[in-house]
Amino acid sequence: MGSSDRSLAVDEDKLGRWLREAPVVDLERIAWGSNAVFQVHLAGPEGDLTAVYKPARGERPLWDFPGATLHRREVATSLVDRALGWRFTPTTVLRTEAPLGVGSVQEFIPEPPARLELDPDHVQSSLRGLATLDVLINNADRKREHLLIDPEGELRGIDHGVTFHSDFKLRTTLLELGGTPVPTEWLAAVRSLFEDNSRLSRLRRGLFRLLRPDEVSAFEIRGRQLLEEGIYPELHQWYGRPFEW
Repeated sequence: MGSSDRSLAVDEDKLGRWLREAPVVDLERIAWGSNAVFQVHLAGPEGDLTAVYKPARGERPLWDFPGATLHRREVATSLVDRALGWRFTPTTVLRTEAPLGVGSVQEFIPEPPARLELDPDHVQSSLRGLATLDVLINNADRKREHLLIDPEGELRGIDHGVTFHSDFKLRTTLLELGGTPVPTEWLAAVRSLFEDNSRLSRLRRGLFRLLRPDEVSAFEIRGRQLLEEGIYPELHQWYGRPFEW
């Protein structure tokens, strides 16, 4: 999973427009999860499109995150992922016109075919790439159940509402990576972004529309610290683990 080519960027733009603008023809509550999550069917220009809708009004208040901001953090995570040239996260957009009001809408990741053969080395490499993204976004909830394999055999991560806090809050099921080097492939992508003023400024503008200024600044500090140290942070064996429920 490397840098996106131009054709992928075009498809990404088209998919983003569908998710933001296509009429909702059906909406069904997804039972699991502490916040309100819905599977929606959108009437796209080339047929129906299945997506996941997380309205701000359905977010459970958290003591350590500002209220009604989790949907924005989902979108911000997708922005960072794409700015790095990766596709670990579903395409995710901010939608203002929806049945339950403003929220995030993201592409639905279907299950892989039953007989899909995975490349173990590729999966292990992708896990390290996703862990790199988690360090940057300060993911406070990387559960095992948030790791998916898509129909093409690629690793995807979902549920990024508790991210981008200005305080260090990384909690991850990939705890054993702490203290190990970030592979060159993933670190090089981070370096490329942070050394390209134009790309970084464009990302910064997008993040400022979604996050508080101190959260955007903290994101950049984490990125530069990761480049300087080149290793995954070592986490406490208890407090560094997510709550797997």
